Amino acid sequence: MPLVGIAQDTPPVVVPSPSPPISTPTDGVFFADIIVRGQVILQVGSLANLSASDRANIINRRIASFLAQSPSNGAITVQTDPQRRIATLQLNNRILMTVTQQDAQDFGVGVERLAQQWATALNRAFAEPPLAIDVGQRLYSTIRQFQRDSIDRLPTILGALLTVSLTMFLASSIKRITLAASERWELDYNPKTLVSRVAYTSIWIFGTIVALGVLGLNFATLVGTLGLTSVAIGFSLRDILSNYFSGIILLVSRPFQVGDQIIIQDYEGTVTYIKLRATTLITSDGRTISIPNLQVFIATIINNTAADLRRSSLTIGIDYDTDIASVKAVIDRAVMSVESIVSQPPVEILVRELATSEVKIEVRFWVSSQRLSFLESTSQVAQSIKEAMTAAGIDRSDTVYTVQLKNTPSICDSQSE
Repeated sequence: MPLVGIAQDTPPVVVPSPSPPISTPTDGVFFADIIVRGQVILQVGSLANLSASDRANIINRRIASFLAQSPSNGAITVQTDPQRRIATLQLNNRILMTVTQQDAQDFGVGVERLAQQWATALNRAFAEPPLAIDVGQRLYSTIRQFQRDSIDRLPTILGALLTVSLTMFLASSIKRITLAASERWELDYNPKTLVSRVAYTSIWIFGTIVALGVLGLNFATLVGTLGLTSVAIGFSLRDILSNYFSGIILLVSRPFQVGDQIIIQDYEGTVTYIKLRATTLITSDGRTISIPNLQVFIATIINNTAADLRRSSLTIGIDYDTDIASVKAVIDRAVMSVESIVSQPPVEILVRELATSEVKIEVRFWVSSQRLSFLESTSQVAQSIKEAMTAAGIDRSDTVYTVQLKNTPSICDSQSE
């Protein structure tokens, strides 16, 4: 059989018969990758006396040479040779690689069809620019498209910006107006803050909807989206929203104000701030407590400073032999000698209990409702009563315990024994 030289990537070989035997590569690699700009495009198999790796290295070197000399010069064409039953892939009349009958049998297609597939894949890979150029081109096209869209939508954008500016101006103005009006209504700090915030937020919501409409957003779509979103947010943030609504009700109903000394469940302290989410207290020992407004709203609230005055009381025990009228007079003078005690309502001195060994007298008097003044005044009254009773020779009763022994043998019986 005659020898035939097959292209430049293979040595001279004998023209294969219709069913040539399958040769085993010496390096154990049956197929090797053809790479263009770091990407695998296709694979080629081994030939007689030429391994797949060596064949791929030859083709890859030619591809790299073409790309380095003329990266975008023409397209790859297919030239078939029916007599030798091969096809060559050429670029600018230079052979890039050869497609043999062995390749056709390896991939299960005809030589010409396989050559066309490989040429198409290589042309597509050659047409793709390098990564840096591709990124630059995409970035440039994006910027140009954004520039054209911005110019086309410039009136819409200016209208939206104007709407936002007007919204900002109106919201700030409404906030100042509501604060000034609240001063005339003689409201305290919390309702004024609530009114101003509600007005400010409402203006912003309305202005945002108008600005989105100017930009071309469909109001029906917006309302539908807000409706579905509201339902989802309502279920997921139920407790948080309950705290906010409770805070609004507390600010409107005003069961207490900033500076009041209140008791909520097990917490007692001075109110420092009433926020929409929580109420903050400072206890008498300096600790800060934040209570969620939902708990505040459903709890029983004791406001110790809602009124200017608060009643305090002391209980004193005296002996049964002591004259109660004289004791009341001494206690009354002692209580009224304390400067922080008010004369109206008057001091009340009541006999509360006739105990086993003493008569219990309760002293009621009115002082400032502030915690520090309340405790200090109560302490001063107790000290004044004690000193006055001592000066008057009135002694406190001593608790007497009687011990009765039952079923015990007498002393005489024990001696007789």
